[in-house]
Amino acid sequence: MKRDSKIYVAGHRGMVGSAIVRKLQSEGYNNLVLRTSEDLDLRNQASVEGFFAAEKPEYVFLAAAKVGGILANNTYRAEFLYDNLMIESNVIHQSYVHGVKKLLFLGSSCIYPKMAPQPLKEEYLLSGYLEETNEPYAIAKITGIKLCENYRRQYGCDFISAMPTNLYGPNDNYDLNNSHVIPALIRKFVEAKRNNLSEVIVWGTGSPLREFLHVDDLADASFFLMQTYSDSMFINVGSGSEISIKELALLISSLTGYEGQTVFDTSKPDGTPRKLMSVSRLHAFGWQQEIELQEGIRSTIADYCSNPIYSS
Repeated sequence: MKRDSKIYVAGHRGMVGSAIVRKLQSEGYNNLVLRTSEDLDLRNQASVEGFFAAEKPEYVFLAAAKVGGILANNTYRAEFLYDNLMIESNVIHQSYVHGVKKLLFLGSSCIYPKMAPQPLKEEYLLSGYLEETNEPYAIAKITGIKLCENYRRQYGCDFISAMPTNLYGPNDNYDLNNSHVIPALIRKFVEAKRNNLSEVIVWGTGSPLREFLHVDDLADASFFLMQTYSDSMFINVGSGSEISIKELALLISSLTGYEGQTVFDTSKPDGTPRKLMSVSRLHAFGWQQEIELQEGIRSTIADYCSNPIYSS
């Protein structure tokens, strides 16, 4: 990419998209095409076709998606499947039709089978059954990978896919009904401290192991891959380290200064017991994360507390 290249960041208001915009701008890329969902419904084929015909972006970062945690994934199953299929199909196809030079599709580590060997290597895709609670979302993301792979094989498109691990950071979603684990825990513990609550309830046993990556590290990796990577095989993006949900909850409790009890509701689902991705291929290409978990969570708590929506 040249600094004057016309770049479309799909989903620029989300946590991932906004981080990619920040990264591009910090590197001197300012010819960015940004559209809100109110201006451009990516689920609408005709609208996406008209947008690409008018704007003709040279590069595309496909970060737009309908996302959420266990509860949201399990409740809005049809929406998570339909919306994500339509978004990625429309953007990827129109990128082909209008000659986009390179596209990066961002997926999710939930594409891997529930009981796949750990750490999760790229070749484990489609080797077993998916986790039931987020199967529709996972199927949509697998389809995005296969769209990129097969548009490359049939049409020679330089479309690549990256699969991030669990993400957190600024501009996250803190809605307790459909957020991921770190923002949900940050909100619970901050509000419990503010309201002098005696306990915070955390879903599940606390035993599942999870890997987390700060979204600014993902943006850095995405920029790196768009500059250096061109392969039909998707590539994992993660930290290569893991922490139990119990340890995570206690860490966030400590960093927020909460002094009450943390109670685990074992009647609620745990989800996948362990999910650590192999990042050996990405490391071999020369990229590694920079933001450690404690540092990243501390800055994310500060970001949450400074947000006027949640500051009181």
